[in-house]
This record gives sequence, structure tokens and C-alpha cells, in this order.
Amino acid sequence: MRATVKDVAARAGVSPKTVSNVINGVVPVNADTRARVEEALVALDYVPNLSARGLRNGRTGAIALAFPDLATPYSAEMSHWFVEVAHERGWSVQLEQTGLRPEREGELLLRGKEHLVDGLVLNPTSIDESAIVGAESLPPVVVIGEVEQSLVDQVRVDSVAAARDMTDHLIGLGHRRIAVLGSSGGDFDTATARARTQGWVEAMTAAGLPVGEDLRWSCPSWSPGAAAAATADALGRHGAPDALFCFTDSLAIGAVHALWSAGLSVPGDVSVAGFDDVADGRFMTPPLTTVSNDKRLFAERTLELLAARILDRDRPPELVLIPSTVVARASTAPRRG
Repeated sequence: MRATVKDVAARAGVSPKTVSNVINGVVPVNADTRARVEEALVALDYVPNLSARGLRNGRTGAIALAFPDLATPYSAEMSHWFVEVAHERGWSVQLEQTGLRPEREGELLLRGKEHLVDGLVLNPTSIDESAIVGAESLPPVVVIGEVEQSLVDQVRVDSVAAARDMTDHLIGLGHRRIAVLGSSGGDFDTATARARTQGWVEAMTAAGLPVGEDLRWSCPSWSPGAAAAATADALGRHGAPDALFCFTDSLAIGAVHALWSAGLSVPGDVSVAGFDDVADGRFMTPPLTTVSNDKRLFAERTLELLAARILDRDRPPELVLIPSTVVARASTAPRRG
């Protein structure tokens, strides 16, 4: 006979309501209690009746998660933690990619309105292109990333402060001509690029250092290949800076390749720093100085907000900032001479 919620509750020594809370993942449950319930679920080979549960509470047990580009190391690592934390809450995750197809955000919102998912986590690159703007009604949504908005809950790193901290770190090493890679330019413009450029400008200006266009290097996408090409072009036009602050680790990996191809050493000739602290940067040669944040904490706080929004759609929107720190590694060093 198929095990029921009551069977699981009896084995775990908890109430059926607690078992439901563990399965549904919306209401937080003490870690020890959750472990007992999960052990009972496995031992009894409990299989939830999803159709019946959906009829009772109007929920699917699924959420949607969208990143601009799932191919980047940052998106892959963040997706990993979102999936892990979601499963701890009893949620399954539907992944989507929206960077080249911003209209997919609208499709996801429609999926939420039709109750095909219980909630959405969106990472728009620009608020002007985001489907949350102008929508007559919204399902439970949490936005992650640097777009400036007050319509829905949001979790992000303070990119302005983080970029300012990294620039101050490079200045503290004695570097004076500090370029940035990933700034807005041409057809490329994102909220993240603007925020990190602002932090660089603030730190450089406070130190009385130049922030001219010759130090603002843009590229059409935040990929290693585009970064390598943009760096090679900028080196040819402007020469090598003392240091290069790249707005993602993926950009930094491409930049280091271009510097090596030009016969320049890192950090001997040019110090290079990134942003995001992905595994690829930690294990490159030399290991990459970067801005780091707790990705698991980022996922936890985001899904906490989403769970709260699912329970109460009328609560005021909340903004959560995830702390970041500069992690110094061998790709940066004091300026020579």
C-alpha cells in the first residue's frame, strides 16, 4: 500500500502539517526535524500525489529560474546553488535563458500567472527590457542582479561598492592607470556594467586618478573570446595599463590570454582582477584576484523571499544585499618602479 503523509509523520514523530511543510518547501522547518522527515520519506518510499496536492493548495511544487546566459561559469555555479537550495525546500526548478531573447521573461511571467509554476526568479540585464515593467499583474517574482527597480522583491550584491573596493585595492598596490573591461559601449549596455563602472569612477576620482574613455574598454558580450578580442584591440590603441579590472572572471580569463599573446606578463606588467569568484578563476594561472560573495547564501535569501511572496502577495517589496569581499590572489601585485 502506498505510504501517506500520516505514515511519514508517525515514523518521524512529527505532525502531518510538518511533513507537508517539508514537502512543499514554503514554510521553514528546523534542520533536525527536516532530516527526520526526509529519512522517513525515503524509508517509506513516499511518493507525493502532485495532482491532488495541486488541487488542494493551487501549487505545483515547481519554480522557474532564468539567467541571461546559462553558458557562463557564473550562471552555472549560481544555478547549482539555486537547484540545491530549492530541492531542500521541496521545489523542482525549471531553467531558462533570456539574454538574447528578453521576450522569454514575458513567457515565464505568463507561466506563473497560469499557475504552471509557483514563482519566478529573474535576472534581467536591463530594467527597460524586463517584462516586469508595465505588467498589469505579477505572479510571485524575485529579481536578482543590479537593475534598479522597486516593483518586486530583489536580491543583489552592491556592485557599486564592490567595484569601488576592488579599485581601491588596485590603487593600494600603487597602480595609477587602471582600466576597466566590460563597460557599456556601442550596442552593449547593462545595469551591471553601469554599476561597476560607477564604483570604479568613484574610487579613481577620489584618488585623483584619470577615468578617460581610453580606460573604459567595452566588448559586445561578457565571454572570454569577446574579452580577448576587446583587450587586444584596446592594447593596440591605448597601450597597456598598470592594472585591468574586469567586470567578471570570464572577462578576466579572456583578458589574460590577450595580454599573454601580446607578450605581457600578469601580474609583472599588468595586474588583472575579476568579479564573481568562479572556480575557473581560482584555478587559472596565475590565480585570479576577484570580488567574492557567498553564492549559497544568495540562493537561500532569494528563495526565502520567493517563499514569503508565495504566501503573501501583498507584502511590501524587499531588497536584500549580499555582502561581498575582495579576494587577493597572484594575478595582482604591487606596481613596479
